[in-house]
Amino acid sequence: MPEVNISGPSGRLEGRFHPQKNANAPVAIMLHPHPKFGGTMNNRVVYNLHYCFFNLGFSCLRFNFRGVGKSEGEFDDGLGELADAASALDFLQANSPNSSGCWVVGFSFGSWIGMQLLMRRPEISGFISVSPPANTYDFSFLAPCPSSGLIINGSLDRLVPTSDIKNLSDRLKLQKGIKVSHKEIEGADHFFTNFEEEMTKAVNEYLATRSDL
Repeated sequence: MPEVNISGPSGRLEGRFHPQKNANAPVAIMLHPHPKFGGTMNNRVVYNLHYCFFNLGFSCLRFNFRGVGKSEGEFDDGLGELADAASALDFLQANSPNSSGCWVVGFSFGSWIGMQLLMRRPEISGFISVSPPANTYDFSFLAPCPSSGLIINGSLDRLVPTSDIKNLSDRLKLQKGIKVSHKEIEGADHFFTNFEEEMTKAVNEYLATRSDL
């Protein structure tokens, strides 16, 4: 997979871009967990999601937020990271100008950034939000949520109470015109330790229901 350098608002962003041969392939961008707690684009959940989407025919990009790995800049409490994500999406779209669809996929902190990106970029047609930190970050900006998607969490998540994720999911499900699905994987923790296969299976099953793919 080619390493890429993305021009970000605070300097170079390190990424991995995995294009399809089909110029019309849909695209997906992957957003990693919190940089201050060891989150990188090579996180196992992010890595598995990247290849899950690639194997389904998406051109995929994952990258390190500012200050992570070889990416320049410093952590910016989410504001700068959202700008990073927007720049990375610009890169992805510039390199896939004929894509048939655009998805954002985020894990933990990355899911919070991803949902904000979703609100700002009307071309995003779907999302996967894994272990969204609904207890520590405000998701009230999703009013209304502009696209349908899937929320996944583990039943044994000790970092984010499952009740908070269910409340977020239930609130989004009340909105008209979109469909937000929720999948709780029994026995999985926040990081889906030893449950990566079950997580990617849930994503595959959800994507199979999307008639727009």
